[in-house]
Amino acid sequence: MVTVEEIRKAQRSNGPATILAFGTATPSHCVTQAEYPDYYFRITNSEHMTDLKEKFKRMCEKSMIKKRYMHITEEFLKENPNMCAYMAPSLDARQDLVVVEVPKLGKDAAKKSHS
Repeated sequence: MVTVEEIRKAQRSNGPATILAFGTATPSHCVTQAEYPDYYFRITNSEHMTDLKEKFKRMCEKSMIKKRYMHITEEFLKENPNMCAYMAPSLDARQDLVVVEVPKLGKDAAKKSHS
């Protein structure tokens, strides 16, 4: 009978690990932090929520974030209106986006690390 220790030993390597290169990739759609509150409330059809928008602006101003990179564009949201609707089912659309775009980012990062 195989012991737990033997299984663990078989799953681990014996030599040192080596990182060959680092690469990063970001989605092509970029919004500056200063523009983000207006952008967010416009694409979610929530511009009538002025108090909440002001609070969100203050939060964005106090954060140290300069730019936001995202795959979700206004065109994508028009094609998938459930993404903006409160309590609407949008998990499938989000998962479909992740399944396609995350491997692309990984590929771009790998290419950048070797160049």
